[in-house]
Amino acid sequence: MTLESLYVKSTKQIFGVRGSLLFVKAIGGIRYGEIVEVSLDGTSILGQVIDVSRDIAVVQVFGSTAGITPGLTTVKFYGETIKIPASIDMLGRILDGLARPIDGGPQIIPEDYLDIHGNALNPALRIPPSEPIETGISVLDSLLTLVRGQKLPIFSGSGLPHNRIAMQIVRQAAVRGSGEKFVVVFGAIGVTYEEAAYFLNELRSMGALDRTIAFIAPASASTVEKLALPRTALTAAEFIAWNYDMHVLTILTDMTNYAESLREISAAREEVPGRRGYPGYMYTDLATIYERAGRVSTKKGSMTIMPILTMPDDDITHPIPDLTGYITEGQIVLSRDIWRKGIYPPVDVFLSLSRLMKEGIGKDKTREDHREVFSQLISAYAEAQYLRELSAIVGLESLTPRDKKYLEFADLFERKFMNQGEYERRSFEQTLDIGWEILSILPEDELKQISPQTLKKFHPRYRFEVEGRK
Repeated sequence: MTLESLYVKSTKQIFGVRGSLLFVKAIGGIRYGEIVEVSLDGTSILGQVIDVSRDIAVVQVFGSTAGITPGLTTVKFYGETIKIPASIDMLGRILDGLARPIDGGPQIIPEDYLDIHGNALNPALRIPPSEPIETGISVLDSLLTLVRGQKLPIFSGSGLPHNRIAMQIVRQAAVRGSGEKFVVVFGAIGVTYEEAAYFLNELRSMGALDRTIAFIAPASASTVEKLALPRTALTAAEFIAWNYDMHVLTILTDMTNYAESLREISAAREEVPGRRGYPGYMYTDLATIYERAGRVSTKKGSMTIMPILTMPDDDITHPIPDLTGYITEGQIVLSRDIWRKGIYPPVDVFLSLSRLMKEGIGKDKTREDHREVFSQLISAYAEAQYLRELSAIVGLESLTPRDKKYLEFADLFERKFMNQGEYERRSFEQTLDIGWEILSILPEDELKQISPQTLKKFHPRYRFEVEGRK
């Protein structure tokens, strides 16, 4: 498919240029979102219609507008929205925000051309997510289990290791079950040169690249490319999930850069701003991205989305994390205080939540003791945090032996359970065994969240006795 075969209309009536925006005469039949070609001295640049009124169409140019001259520059309208070539051959490739190769490899040979805005899933065909994805990271797999078809964001802050966590998930993530095919789609939006180089080096060096599709739009990319990237990545993910029955995890970082690009376009169009200058329709715009996650009864594959965003000034009430939290099914919040302790990944387990976790854990999914271990770990850690605050007031000497056991538990929980090597992968079983190991330092009568039957089966004291008799 070529642009020439789609050619519809053209005009040279240009009313003005503002930054990367081009204001041209609105020809009858122009549609919002359609592709435009701007001809400049024998060369051409692509653009997209982002606003149409009775007299004027606003075009976002994918590049520099230098050299555009009213009456001489021709603007062609093609009547088509942005489409990308989709193919199973995208696996193992590194592409830009418009699905063009940046890894030195050949062009993608398309099986189909797909609109990046996708097609809405039929609500009547949606089925509740209920199967886990193993990230290999203990604090996520045990306390914030990710479920196939879920949308679970990571809320981070500037300087926190969200990029390292993203790459660790790309390397390690897997699904349980024989014959299950799993793919990771990774998208980086508006990243710096240093971050882009880090992602490229990691993707090329990791052994999981053959089951990964990467899309990278650096900070120098056009605003429209940054806005297109999440939808481009999700379109590729949907193609793999629905056409090849694969389970796809899409990781998008940093959605804050996406929202900033959205605000930039909104300001250039002189729209009435909403909270903190972001457009009033940002909630709807983000929803069109996140709601592409899910499972449907007619397909074996699944679409799981893990967006990552940095909270300006670590403010969780900022419009970007605030609106994201309304749309998604929980959040993983990274803590600067925990990071200062030297703990990786620095997850704040009290501010974090996976609302679909209860559906994806238990017997035949993770392990039968998972729910009780989760409840006991959170309960004991909460008690330990209270005692830490108390000891800062009354002194450690005033605490009882029972209280001191909880403080010992908290230190072990952070240093042995939460803390994990960047290249260390733990299975669900290994994670739960470590949980039991640190719970075992507490008196058994303190393990109130665990049933006697589960205690007898999994507590290290009884398990070693049974194994010894065998």
